[in-house]
Amino acid sequence: MYFNTFSESVVKVKHLQLFGEQSHAKMSPPYRIDLAKQMRAKAKTAKTAGVMALFYPNQKAETHLVLILRKTYKGVHSNQVGFPGGKYEDADDNLMITALRETEEEVGVPMDKVNVIKTISPLYIPPSNFMVHPYLGLMDTTPEFIKQDDEVEDILEIHLQDFLNDDNIITTNVQTSLNVRVDVPAFKLNGHIVWGATAMMLGEIKDLLKQVL
Repeated sequence: MYFNTFSESVVKVKHLQLFGEQSHAKMSPPYRIDLAKQMRAKAKTAKTAGVMALFYPNQKAETHLVLILRKTYKGVHSNQVGFPGGKYEDADDNLMITALRETEEEVGVPMDKVNVIKTISPLYIPPSNFMVHPYLGLMDTTPEFIKQDDEVEDILEIHLQDFLNDDNIITTNVQTSLNVRVDVPAFKLNGHIVWGATAMMLGEIKDLLKQVL
């Protein structure tokens, strides 16, 4: 889909109600919902983070979404695909600023070039004790991505039609933070498996987009 068509239609999501847990459940690992319920008290004092689902035109004016492959490190999200974003800092006015700042730091997109059009449902991540607040944003021009080498292994440019294609939802077996292997629903995008919290947030974004596109 060409970006001019997408950008005219996607602004309609401003007026839609969020799907929240209804969407999250579709892409949730089998143990995930129960685990989150057990940790509701802990979630109230969780650290906070902001992430950005950024859509933009490529050089051919086709709509894409940017994701990142994180570096391998000693942590629960090592070598996983996620959104640009990160932890709230005291200097941030709010979590939307956090998402914009981190997006600029991680993939080089200037904060003032992103038009944030929707706040998506927050999602608690038990393994890292973070409440993540996602935002849906648009950039009207083709970005010149610059990856943050110490945190980002690769920048993934996902074609909108691949994201919306139900054939790219799979079931795969993964090693979880609980040190067990389980079958989980996931997106297969650009050859990468996207599961867990990122897949759950993508699921809600996909459900919203399908209402307006």
